[in-house]
Amino acid sequence: MNYYFLGIGGIGMSALARFFKRRGDMVSGYDRTPSPLTEELEREGIAVHYDDNPSLIPANIDKAVYTPAVPQDLQEFVALRERGVKLEKRSQVLGELTRGKKCIAVAGSHGKTTTTTLIAHLLSKGDCGCSAFLGGLSKNFGSNLLVNNKSEYVVVEADEYDRSFLQLHPYMAVITATDPDHLDIYGTHEAMMDAYVQFANQTDVEGRLFLKEGIFRTLDGEEYVEYGHEHHHHEEGHGHEEVRKLANPNISTYTAHGIDADYYAINVRTYNGNLFFDMRTPDGVLYDLELEGTALFNVENAVVASAVALACGLDQHQLRNGLKTFAGVRRRFDYRIREKELVYIDDYAHHPQEIASTIESVRYLYPGKRIVGIFQPHLYTRTRDFADEFAKVLQGLDEIIMMPIYPAREKPIPGITSSMVLRKIDSMSKYLCTADQVLELVPALCPDVVLTLGAGDIDRIVPRLEATLKEQML
Repeated sequence: MNYYFLGIGGIGMSALARFFKRRGDMVSGYDRTPSPLTEELEREGIAVHYDDNPSLIPANIDKAVYTPAVPQDLQEFVALRERGVKLEKRSQVLGELTRGKKCIAVAGSHGKTTTTTLIAHLLSKGDCGCSAFLGGLSKNFGSNLLVNNKSEYVVVEADEYDRSFLQLHPYMAVITATDPDHLDIYGTHEAMMDAYVQFANQTDVEGRLFLKEGIFRTLDGEEYVEYGHEHHHHEEGHGHEEVRKLANPNISTYTAHGIDADYYAINVRTYNGNLFFDMRTPDGVLYDLELEGTALFNVENAVVASAVALACGLDQHQLRNGLKTFAGVRRRFDYRIREKELVYIDDYAHHPQEIASTIESVRYLYPGKRIVGIFQPHLYTRTRDFADEFAKVLQGLDEIIMMPIYPAREKPIPGITSSMVLRKIDSMSKYLCTADQVLELVPALCPDVVLTLGAGDIDRIVPRLEATLKEQML
């Protein structure tokens, strides 16, 4: 088969492209800009071009794959449609590839990339093994794709954007969070919750559903769904609003802190920058589980990943070894330098809540240390909507450096700039810098811990900053 990808540099798209290429198919594609990921694809023998030019599309395409992010008026998109080429969304292709396999799908407004990657890592340490399509670059696998033809399990990140995840019919599913997000697609929080209920109900009744404790409560604290196995009887004709039912008989709940769930962590502690915890399961307690160099919020992801792995038959030794050897995901609390005198962590956090969690984790792991943070806001709209919150959470840093806003596909909004956010910050230690100025300023501030934060192209300065800081340490 000959596949063509529109937006081939996307994290989910590139995993599919790699899969078909490895299977022996012909693969090529277009993306708007070159990136480290498209360079890797080219090294693997996949032809990528960066001009929206229909004459660069190969002649005999069997199927074209695109993401919802691709504008419908893209010349190549229009040309492929006119040529009558079969066009499918990424989510449809993923749905087809996982059919007939035991699919383990992880959905949720945050936490899904790390959870998916950790499940794949744990299963690869067990006898069952797995294939995986990941939404980030696993530092253990050095890729966002894992292929194991001997295993019946395939682990995927299930994206709620554009209702993509409704293409999946998982054997096991995890839902990590249902915070309002992507309201441009759903319109209301309720419509988004309905989609999650539908996703949950597509899970195989022979399999299992793992839910974070409390995710199906509405904003005013009411339960939004009814669990099928609790058999509440509603009298007919009493004007009850329709209660949504979760049909799966095998539902487990989990949480990092709280004792109402089926799986939860207790006694979380830190030593030498590593995290230790005990995990309560329906079958008893597992003591002294260890996660190396990771954020506090990953304890919760580790709890559910462990629950899934145990359900797939991993034994306790394989589980312990898997957790301890998990190296994380690139750009998710990603250690670039971890020495006594200096720690440098790069993180994708771009919502105020995520930034607050990341700073809180660093303070927990490195109490009393001087933290210098560099933040690049992502999107003018998000900066406008959360300016006060960004200012508040950034105050948790000792030295605050902001880079200009990364626009992605947006046009500038008058008056919305990084300096507008900086003005709201109640601290004297704040700077506005270009990428080149960052490389000069950071070493001069003599930090104990350096953090780069943001979802834009701030990742381009990461290797340069890492090299500069290492030089200074010599």
